[in-house]
Amino acid sequence: MSDTYGASVTLTVFGESHGPAVGATVTGLAPGVPIDLDFMRAQLDLRRAKGRISTARAEADEVRVVSGMYRGAATGTALTLLIENTNVRSGDYAKTATLLRPGHADYTAYMKYGGHQDARGGGHFSGRLTAPVVAAGSIFTRLLREKGVVIATHLARCAGVDDAPFSDDPAERAAQADLLNRADFAVLDEARGREMTRAIEAAAARGDSVGGVLETVLLGLPAGLGEPFFGSVESTLAALFFSIPAVKGVEFGLGFGFADRFGSTANDPFCMENGRVVTATNHNGGINGGITNGMPVVVRTVVKPTPSIYIKQQTVDFTARQNAELQINGRHDPCILHRARVVQDSLAAFGVADLCGQHFGVRWQEGTAWNMD
Repeated sequence: MSDTYGASVTLTVFGESHGPAVGATVTGLAPGVPIDLDFMRAQLDLRRAKGRISTARAEADEVRVVSGMYRGAATGTALTLLIENTNVRSGDYAKTATLLRPGHADYTAYMKYGGHQDARGGGHFSGRLTAPVVAAGSIFTRLLREKGVVIATHLARCAGVDDAPFSDDPAERAAQADLLNRADFAVLDEARGREMTRAIEAAAARGDSVGGVLETVLLGLPAGLGEPFFGSVESTLAALFFSIPAVKGVEFGLGFGFADRFGSTANDPFCMENGRVVTATNHNGGINGGITNGMPVVVRTVVKPTPSIYIKQQTVDFTARQNAELQINGRHDPCILHRARVVQDSLAAFGVADLCGQHFGVRWQEGTAWNMD
């Protein structure tokens, strides 16, 4: 079992949904890197459950720094963050403990761990584990912003409703990114956001759930990050995004849209602009040969509808070894997109930090400019 990812920096997650706490350990931080706890809290607030379109489980998500920080900065040793679980109701799962929940990891977890897993609330497979991911990711998000790199995600599609697209104008796109990073419900068109919210509420009223598409842009990345083949930007970010519960697909640039293009309309022509090499279009999403080309990196993930729904479902009682019906209880999100977007931002920031460390070395974390020596 591997709960650790990364090369130049590493991220380890631990804990279970209804256990005492969840947490993360980060290694590879340079001594002196600021650990901004106020910014960390603000990022966690973007993930917090709010209103009728989220679960009723409300957690304080207070982060306790166990090691690796002194006087507000990284010491250079392992940084461990702990978030206590303070609002669990394990009894909600007791009556259906032997029933496999469709769409969940109940069956596969049982087959892998032989019944020794903590199944309450999804255990280690729960979206609860994304809280420490956001806490740890906030360090890299802030660090990258100091270098001029901004990461932003919007609900490109939710419950069949499309949001407005990112602008092709750099200044307007930067303003859009700033808007999204301050929004509780991250959309570019507020009217469409309200339509999404109504669709989520309607699904919840039926006991059902919805999914959608998250689109992330990474602005200000230098050209040259990533490796061909196994260490590409795509493989690094995709591996991290697929660790987000419910993500079932990842595409970069036009993604599957390339299937209907000719090479003459799929390629991005190069040109000079203000003394630097750019591309006239960005169909490849800022990546060529697995390496950043200096244009915005554009990536989308498909998030399936939350599997915990209140409609009766066909399943199996794995103890009795017979077919059964499942009617779940408990507190569940009718949609997770609006909460997952900051998780996607956080993992993108961590992935980019790892790629930067591999390209520039640990000293890229120092100062406010890219250190290439």
